[in-house]
Amino acid sequence: MPSLRRVLLTFTLTLTSTMSAASQLIFLGTYTPKDGASKGIYAVRLDSVTGALSEPVVAAETPNPTFLTWRPDHRVLYALGEGPGPDGQTSAGVAAFAFDGTTQKLALLNRRGAGGSGGTTMLATDATGKMLVTVSYGGGYLASFPLAADGRLGARTSLIAHAGPPGPNKVRQDKPHPHSVTISPDNRFAFIADLGLDRVFAYQLDPATATLTPHDPAFITTPPGTGPRHTKFSRDGRFFYILNEIDGSISVCTYDAARGAGTPIQHISTLPAGFQVTDPDRAAEIRIHPNGRFVYASNRGHESIAVFAVQADGTLKLVEITPCGGKHPRNFELSPDGRWLVCANMNSNNLVSFKVDAGTGRLTSTGSTVTVPQPVCVLFAP
Repeated sequence: MPSLRRVLLTFTLTLTSTMSAASQLIFLGTYTPKDGASKGIYAVRLDSVTGALSEPVVAAETPNPTFLTWRPDHRVLYALGEGPGPDGQTSAGVAAFAFDGTTQKLALLNRRGAGGSGGTTMLATDATGKMLVTVSYGGGYLASFPLAADGRLGARTSLIAHAGPPGPNKVRQDKPHPHSVTISPDNRFAFIADLGLDRVFAYQLDPATATLTPHDPAFITTPPGTGPRHTKFSRDGRFFYILNEIDGSISVCTYDAARGAGTPIQHISTLPAGFQVTDPDRAAEIRIHPNGRFVYASNRGHESIAVFAVQADGTLKLVEITPCGGKHPRNFELSPDGRWLVCANMNSNNLVSFKVDAGTGRLTSTGSTVTVPQPVCVLFAP
């Protein structure tokens, strides 16, 4: 007959496993201004049955972790922030955190400065987990770093400044403003959306040396004054979607994987007909549903999330535009199973969850919202 201690241990392990399966862990990036309420990276749980959100807790104290990403094996999380530059001075950069899948805790590994002026705005790892790429909106450059076997950041290997004729918007397009990096499905290229130049630049990746080389063709051009911000590939890799911040739109491109080149075929608004774009911060994030049938985009100013159905030719058809449940929806993410969408509203300091209809893509608010100081990135844990 099993001992009482063994029975209790078995019950505890079973309960822990059940609780883990019934909820999903999410890490949140934030702005951490001096004397502000935010401390760094937060953790929250999403109930997998109801979509309810738990109260956030601090997962790691770190300055301005405004964007987060995983190494492909999900054992290391990378966050933007500040780090020691080549000259020993503090500069915009990135930090690496080990993730313990058992305790679900983060532990700092190291930090690296990008070495240029201006804060970093996005980062991405390549499919092999051997290199990481960051971009700087204010500094107008991109940088790359090698990654050690344990996930630590090595010394910077590339620093490339963008150049070219700026777009027609004198306020937002005064100079190059690279905003995001997206790695191609075959891991051959990095695509850098430059809001200031109305271009998405292409670079060849070399994971062995963690370096970037300008590609030919060098870029995809978007309509003047659109301001490309973030980009995503379709699930099958045949199409490339460019979210344009300034005019609140999506440029749809066919993608030639052999050439590493995109060709625009559609330009569609993320906003209701007749809505006047006046706010300097407009479209913010774009995501693809795990089933590949729907595209989502957030609108700051209009305070909404636009839902599009993907047609057979890759073009988009508007399904709905729904309120985001707060102000300034800078970022959002879909759960890995595609059943939930969690939105980070920066200016109202809240996180909101929505149920996703897998058949239509439509969103229904769960009514669950929690307070998070200046949330700007949502990242689901495995």
